[in-house]
Amino acid sequence: MSKSTDASGLGSLGSGAVTAAALAVQSGLAAVVGVILARKFGRGAETDGFFAAYGVFIVLALAATAIRVTVLPPLARARDSGRLAGETAAYALTLTVVAVPALGLALALPDQIAAVLTGDGPRAAQDTAAEALPWMVLAATGQLYAGLAASALASLDDYVVAAAGFAVGSILGLAFILVRVDADGIVAISWGMALNGAIALTVPTAALALRATRAGASRQAFRPEGASSRARLAEMARGVTLPLALQAIYVVSLPLAAREGVGALTSFGFAYLAASAVVAVTASSLGLVTSVPLTRGGLDAARTSRHVTAASWIALVFVAAAAGVFVLAGEPIVSTVLGPDYAADVGDQLGRLVAFFAPWSVAAVGFSVAFPLLFVAGPGNALPVVAVVLVLLQVPLALAGRAAAGLEGLELAMATTTVLLLGAVLHRLGALRPAARGVGSAAIVLGAVTVAAFVPPGLLLGPLAAAAGLGLYAALLALVRPAGLVSAWRYLRALT
Repeated sequence: MSKSTDASGLGSLGSGAVTAAALAVQSGLAAVVGVILARKFGRGAETDGFFAAYGVFIVLALAATAIRVTVLPPLARARDSGRLAGETAAYALTLTVVAVPALGLALALPDQIAAVLTGDGPRAAQDTAAEALPWMVLAATGQLYAGLAASALASLDDYVVAAAGFAVGSILGLAFILVRVDADGIVAISWGMALNGAIALTVPTAALALRATRAGASRQAFRPEGASSRARLAEMARGVTLPLALQAIYVVSLPLAAREGVGALTSFGFAYLAASAVVAVTASSLGLVTSVPLTRGGLDAARTSRHVTAASWIALVFVAAAAGVFVLAGEPIVSTVLGPDYAADVGDQLGRLVAFFAPWSVAAVGFSVAFPLLFVAGPGNALPVVAVVLVLLQVPLALAGRAAAGLEGLELAMATTTVLLLGAVLHRLGALRPAARGVGSAAIVLGAVTVAAFVPPGLLLGPLAAAAGLGLYAALLALVRPAGLVSAWRYLRALT
């Protein structure tokens, strides 16, 4: 096992904890924004429009995360050869090809895009989406460049500054929303998101500039060299296509969710946010921070399988716990947090929707930890085509799922397509069978522990069932100590 030159001495688990903590702050504050949205604006056409526009933000934010992963290995190699400044500048220039057209479309065609995203829903939904869209794209653009700056710092084994930038941006963005939402309405949330993106970009960029100044870097050091802009754009496009496909699977489902009635898209959006937040805080953070040591140490099929299995075990511990809690206490949690508009049947439905996202979460966890390895091993040219095919496949699957089981059917359709996407990635890495077996075993074992921990309290304890189930779940894991979980913990501790 190779050793990295982590100046902080944190190691993979420590760096993962720092990154996860920042993601947890971001996700937690995003949840607070969701609470503000629910309590001040309820559940209806206006919130449906907000979530329709927010789907575009999530697509671009996921692209930012993907680009962050894509450029990490080449930036790590550039750092080792003394070309980090020039390589970072080259990628920044290339990103303008993505950012400028996205901003242009959001500014020029907000009404047309909003009509599509809301499924030609009520006028209030379309107007809200159209007003929010340009600000959300601006916010995502800030995140796009912030991700590049964070990767440049990560190549220097610095995860703390970027994490602080993302966390501070979230805090100040939330503060702005709290100050302005009463006076300006729901659009203030979009403004706060744009402020968040600006701060998340400023902090790591300033840190990089300070490092360059201290090192006495000349202007020549920032001159792009090597690959052409077209080659870099193609490299980033290959990297972005797969995560965009994962997000497009959700976006394709939005207009269909809207057809389930006013408020349905809002419930679907809240459930997706809850499920994806757990995946982001656990699997995505581990995927990000292990890219550099894996780049330095090299990769083969056996190590790929072990890495994907180990990281998935750790992440799925939290996915299973969240599913168990929402199955037993979805309505009380939802109505307490989001307010009376989400009580009774609406709260029950939302809790059930979060739990039904568990199969999708398993596949998304596997994808999140396997995807960064493509840029250690080389992504290949076939996967973008596969991604497009799977997004197209999602359309008939989503139509059939909605016809059969409404919003829950949409979730199962998303899970099916995401499993196929994960399979394509693992096949490209040459580790399909062992890695799929490892992720599947983790899901089965933890699923069994979840059933054993949460079902008896659910039958016997009433309002206290979720808390008791969570305690029993932790106790069973400590008592049984599944071999896969123990092995995963040891592997990630050793990956430094």
